[in-house]
Amino acid sequence: MILAQIITDAVTDTNPVADQSLSVIDLAIAGGPMMIPIALLSVVAIYLFVERLLVINKANQDPDAFMTKVKGLVLKGDISGAKMLCSQNDTPISRMIEKGISRIGSPLKNIEASIENVGKIEVFKLEKNLSAIATISGTAPMMGFLGTVIGMVKAFIGIAQQEGSVSPKLLSSGIYVAMITTVAGLIVGIIAYLAYNFLVTRVQKVIHKMEYTSIDFIDLLQEPR
Repeated sequence: MILAQIITDAVTDTNPVADQSLSVIDLAIAGGPMMIPIALLSVVAIYLFVERLLVINKANQDPDAFMTKVKGLVLKGDISGAKMLCSQNDTPISRMIEKGISRIGSPLKNIEASIENVGKIEVFKLEKNLSAIATISGTAPMMGFLGTVIGMVKAFIGIAQQEGSVSPKLLSSGIYVAMITTVAGLIVGIIAYLAYNFLVTRVQKVIHKMEYTSIDFIDLLQEPR
């Protein structure tokens, strides 16, 4: 509805021959069949953005309080308590630290490798479906252009079938209807592109916290006791 309303406002504001009473539904129908996949892409993009945002926000918790408790338990030798604390925190950082705690007693390089492997898995989970949003940001405008080309072909076929002179109103109305899909595709593409970059930035912040926390944990294991 928001997408269609934006298109309606753009058409009525910039095209004096457009019907000022043109409804959102009429405008969407006028865009032709290509409006259906563009609308579906917008729904998918919104769903993926919200889903990823919730997951990333859950992972992007401040680890300072958590690590303070873990350090205290490890320094006391309460390894079981430290593991239980990690299991109670459903975050990528807690799973990395839990794996490191379970390897205490092994060579330091093995502990670092195990934490790094878990970290790679967690990053993969965080970046899940981000590529789909990036694909939508590029696909939606292309589908809009395709709809415009199809609409222009139909418009010129209609003009060619007219006998005698062609009125400017007929020409302009056919063109603006064809351009509706381009506007829709660009709007969806721009929104998806901004959403993708926003989520990538959030993921990078989580990765930075994961790296910092893993280094902090390794330093803890190297402290004299």
